[in-house]
Amino acid sequence: MFEIEYKGANSIVISTKKGSIVTDPKLSVVGLKDITLKDDIELATEERFALNSENARLRIEGPGEFGVADFDIRGIAAQRHLDSDKDPLVSTIYRVEVGESRIAILGNIYENLSEAQLEELGLIDILVIPVGGNGYTLDATGAASLVGKIDPKVVIPVHYADDALKYEVPQDALEVFTKELGAPVEETAKFKVKSASAIPQTLTVVALQRS
Repeated sequence: MFEIEYKGANSIVISTKKGSIVTDPKLSVVGLKDITLKDDIELATEERFALNSENARLRIEGPGEFGVADFDIRGIAAQRHLDSDKDPLVSTIYRVEVGESRIAILGNIYENLSEAQLEELGLIDILVIPVGGNGYTLDATGAASLVGKIDPKVVIPVHYADDALKYEVPQDALEVFTKELGAPVEETAKFKVKSASAIPQTLTVVALQRS
């Protein structure tokens, strides 16, 4: 039905036979090559992570509802991790429905989502969440707390320490988060979902190898 790949930082690719979503494709901000978009859907959690590629099928960079290819997408405004309550909401979290499966994609956000934001996210099967911490992203404790509030079946951690990437501040190792969460960990190159019923029914961390 669909598969998920990890490209580094907050960037993932969700692919079906009819199309692909690429999140935060501007990887040059962490020292990698930007992702080349060819009729893909570009989904940015913040303006600075967007390429605004002319070759994208659709560019999404904020709140709203969008239907394209196999995807129903809802963008929800959120507070960045580094911002205060008085700052404008310039980050966007996303709910992506693929068939009967529901995916939440979080960027570098403040951990205390409101009840209204959680209600907009609704029931989630797969949660993509940054975990590297050190004042830039959610840390292990904050990420684990959000996992508890959102209550997904699968957690895909992103934005953690990687020697090939040049983050603005050092990021914690993936193991810091997995130990904090205490859920079983499955390591794989791609997370392939044949049907919603095939998704693990108890909380599982899927650690994707960067491709």
